[in-house]
Amino acid sequence: MMLCITTACCLQTVEKRGISSPESPVMEDNNSGFGSSQSIVDANNRFACELYLNISHNPGYSGKNIFFSPYTITSAGALTYEGARGRTAKEIRDIFHFPVSDTVLREGYTGMDLNSSGSTLYMANGLWANQRFPFLPEYLTISNQYYGANIMNLDFANKSGESRDIINTWIASRTENKIQNLLSSSSVNPATRLIITNSIYFKGSWETRFNKGVEQVFRIEPHKGVKVQMMERTDSKPKYQYTDTGDVQVLDIPYVSGDKSQMSMLILLPKGDSIFAAEHLLTMENISSIVHAMEPKEVKIYFPKYRIETEYQLPDLLKKMGMVTPFTRYADFSGMIGKQDIFIDNIIHKAFIEVNEEGTEAASTTVTSLNGLYNAEYIPETSVIFNVDHPFIFLICDHKSGIILFIGQVMDPTGAVPSTDDFTQTPTMAPEIPAGLNHFSE
Repeated sequence: MMLCITTACCLQTVEKRGISSPESPVMEDNNSGFGSSQSIVDANNRFACELYLNISHNPGYSGKNIFFSPYTITSAGALTYEGARGRTAKEIRDIFHFPVSDTVLREGYTGMDLNSSGSTLYMANGLWANQRFPFLPEYLTISNQYYGANIMNLDFANKSGESRDIINTWIASRTENKIQNLLSSSSVNPATRLIITNSIYFKGSWETRFNKGVEQVFRIEPHKGVKVQMMERTDSKPKYQYTDTGDVQVLDIPYVSGDKSQMSMLILLPKGDSIFAAEHLLTMENISSIVHAMEPKEVKIYFPKYRIETEYQLPDLLKKMGMVTPFTRYADFSGMIGKQDIFIDNIIHKAFIEVNEEGTEAASTTVTSLNGLYNAEYIPETSVIFNVDHPFIFLICDHKSGIILFIGQVMDPTGAVPSTDDFTQTPTMAPEIPAGLNHFSE
């Protein structure tokens, strides 16, 4: 019997509605802790960095744009974990870094406050159960009480097509129709016991609208580029939170959020063409150091418009990261049905993002210590030039809680997949990956 998990996320631009403040806020450092919710933030952000590295270092994704929502994946993982037992539960807990205490986990999710008065943010969980197989009342109660999961029984055996349509319609309605037909005809069949869905939709406008820029060459490789439409902010106001590590420029661009912006896009732009310099920063400790180092600066910004759509079949990625048993017939999800009779058949994640002058719409390690990297000599008193004309990493965060809602890399804003036949230089060596993360090395 099979369990299918789907996650969807969508980001969208809207017209600017606010006026920039002199000092744009950035993601707060929450290492001091805010109880149960902080444990969920820490777990989510750690998983976000690890999954990003696993995707980016997978040869199958080499040179491609990346975009996903770690929060939808971890939320769906938490619903799955609630029904897992034994080794199955341990592997899920370890990969998502969930707290050992069920109370802390549940209170963490119920305590998450991601409401933003200036942006639109929808999140929804769904449990779609085969009506022929009863699930434990305790599991359904926990799913609804602590995760707000919508629970519905469907006839997968006799009405698989109709059931699929119901679920796809539910997902589309919660992502403003940006994520459609996520489940294929083969995703639902008589053997399917349960489908867990999680969707997130974010629509935010820049606190200060960008102006239309000129067409510019974006270097996707040292000697290969594509023409893209740029947008820009080159006036003296507003000031943006900015820092420079020596190898990477870091800029925070806030979205409108009532009296105080809570959502922002954090951009990691390598000074050279190699994305690996930015990847080195993707740890919780390094991001915390970056946040502490950021200061309001006058920044001249040249930024490409882009649109990315991605879809990931996650089982192989998660297996490489250590979550193996849940996908086998040795899986123990007896917390769902009272016996060991189901396993995870697939985990599907689909994401969409569009960035333009108005804002953003989205629907989804060997660490270089940063201590001592931040020095005034890297940040001149004159205007900073932030020209995003080559690959970069971006994170969309709620700075109040510190949680990473979306993460991605843009290798080609036009969406084209570069050909590996056109490389004219020896590729830069990727950073060493910490033991235990298993970034697709044999």
